Amino acid sequence: MESSRQKIPKITWIVILIFGLAIRLLSLDKSLVEDWYSRGIYPRIGSSLRWLFGWLPFSLGDLFYMGIILYATIVLINWIRAIRQKKISWLSVQGGLLRFLGLMLTIYIIFNLLWGMNYNRRGIGSEIEIERTKYSKEELATISGQLLLKLNACKEGTLRQHIRYPSIRELFRKTDSVYKLAQETYPFLRYSNPSLKSTFFGLAGNYLGFTGYYNPLTGEAQVNTTAPPFLLPFISCHEVAHQLGYAKENEANFVAYLAAANSGDSLFLYSTYFDLFLYAHQNLYLSDSTAAKSIVERLHPAVKDDIKLLRTFYKKFENPIEPGIRWIYGKYLEANEQPSGVMTYNEVVADLIAYYRKYGKI
Repeated sequence: MESSRQKIPKITWIVILIFGLAIRLLSLDKSLVEDWYSRGIYPRIGSSLRWLFGWLPFSLGDLFYMGIILYATIVLINWIRAIRQKKISWLSVQGGLLRFLGLMLTIYIIFNLLWGMNYNRRGIGSEIEIERTKYSKEELATISGQLLLKLNACKEGTLRQHIRYPSIRELFRKTDSVYKLAQETYPFLRYSNPSLKSTFFGLAGNYLGFTGYYNPLTGEAQVNTTAPPFLLPFISCHEVAHQLGYAKENEANFVAYLAAANSGDSLFLYSTYFDLFLYAHQNLYLSDSTAAKSIVERLHPAVKDDIKLLRTFYKKFENPIEPGIRWIYGKYLEANEQPSGVMTYNEVVADLIAYYRKYGKI
């Protein structure tokens, strides 16, 4: 009996290590990941998870994370108590570290099987046949100018038609409609069993610096609906892009752009061009501040008001913890095929320029 107890952990370790190594080796071949996983297995996984949990009127994933936080807090308290009472031995520390390592490897396997391998796919560029390459300062100025024109036109249109922002439920319904329309042009953007939900952590998200996230365990897309309303259509499209298997942040941004730009919906268009303009303007400012300032002066007054509102929103929730969370998140992105960290979001500008080179429009 004793020997069988010793063999079980060894067998478990061997299985975990084999699975982890197989996933790592598979992820080295982007074409294999794209064809076998991202276009083969994952769409069924994602759709099934959304079918299982999407109908719930609340975020099951958020409840799960709450449970994890509570459990981790209890474990930490118990460890601190045991240390103070000198009940911790080196043997128990070794056992705890091994269990923790086993847990991390198991999470790595589950995460990659359910969604994470999408970080290693070829991506949206291969599907619409554009190639991201280094762009010139002139191209950056051109794309910024194009986004300026689109942004001003969309704002003028919403003001002229007195269009109001929808309720959260209507916003999510419209997002589903946007993707259903987009799949007519881009079949690979087929979105079934929609599962968009407001996160329970909206206020905390404002302090921690996130506006949405995808939960790979439940297939739910969480949106921080406490953010300014003009951001929400693009955020919703971005999170759906993650649900569809576009894991990298610049790719999710670009897929959100493709869907929204194809929709003809004024609010979705404005929200998308607003976000993309800010990315492009930030990049332009770093290379040519004079040109960047000149473009800002040409913004519609109502767009300038929205930018001021956004700055006020961010200022309201400034705190000393957020930069640390941002750094941790940046390291997470770097560990998942995004060496630019949080600046990966800005790299959507390269995708836009590549698209503009090929099609002459945005």
